Amino acid sequence: MLGKTITNVCLLLALAFSVFAEDCSQPCDCPTEPPMCSYGTSLVLDGCGCCKVCARQAGEPCSLLEPCDHHKELYCEYSLLSDSETGICMPQEGQTCDLGGVIYRSGETFQPSCKHHCVCMNGEIGCVPTCASDVRLPSPDCPYPRRIQIPGQCCEEWVCDETPQEETFESAMAVFREVSAHGPKPESPRDNCLVQTTEWSECSATCGMGVSSRVTNDNERCQLERQTRVCMIRPCQADQEKSIKKGKRCIRTPRSSRGMRFELSGCRSVRSYRPKFCGTCTDGRCCTPQTTATAEVEFRCPEGDTFRRKMMFIKTCMCHHDCPRENDIFLSTNVRHMANDYENDM
Repeated sequence: MLGKTITNVCLLLALAFSVFAEDCSQPCDCPTEPPMCSYGTSLVLDGCGCCKVCARQAGEPCSLLEPCDHHKELYCEYSLLSDSETGICMPQEGQTCDLGGVIYRSGETFQPSCKHHCVCMNGEIGCVPTCASDVRLPSPDCPYPRRIQIPGQCCEEWVCDETPQEETFESAMAVFREVSAHGPKPESPRDNCLVQTTEWSECSATCGMGVSSRVTNDNERCQLERQTRVCMIRPCQADQEKSIKKGKRCIRTPRSSRGMRFELSGCRSVRSYRPKFCGTCTDGRCCTPQTTATAEVEFRCPEGDTFRRKMMFIKTCMCHHDCPRENDIFLSTNVRHMANDYENDM
């Protein structure tokens, strides 16, 4: 009898502690340093908007104080468990991803190899490297660094050699040679750089947020690099045909009727914008960007963090019959280019 009473008391205390733990009326008591999250896991505010925690992933238990990763469009489904305070992180309805014949649900994380951690987000796969991509330059204490593969380990590691393995290290070591006070000023790679920049590629999505990219060597090292910008040709739920005037077959470049905030990975633009979009036609033609500008947009996440991304802003569009096939938006990229794109601070 005594043992049963003690058991009941313990259960009541546990229940009371659980209710207290989920109560947002208590003062915030957060650790000094935010937790270190694993690769691909977002750092988000708990359900009380109090402390930053590592977001729970698909299939993991969740609660008010342990929210799901909203950047991956996960939500806490409380109906799956008998405990009303605890749920399971489930992905919202979205397209699955196919990688090498393996199907992944929207919001599901996976590792195709030990060097990459990936996530499926509504039909799109995004990956982050698990190995450090740092570059070790020659120095007096390590004149000839090189990467080696260590048996049994996934990632390569840097080692220091006493003698050069290749002649290419000689030019790098020139950085540490003493230059006479009256000698010539060292040249920067930028001084003799022949700047080359490709056109921006078409937006990866015909509606909603997408990505556009280009390759350029317009940097201090004069080395080719890939630049990206987010883009939106038109909203996905817009019924643009209603705006076509009587006697016309197209609406070419409609502007948003009111201010709107862009959304990216669960975060919203700090400013409100009235952007132009590409319209639609009733005669089978499609409308795509012709002239654009690129400007930085600041986004703020629910956790309070902010970040900036370059974004395409449409100036004018053109309507034509050179339309991409369904699910093949890159079909005509070699035929049709955007003109007069320029950087803009907006």
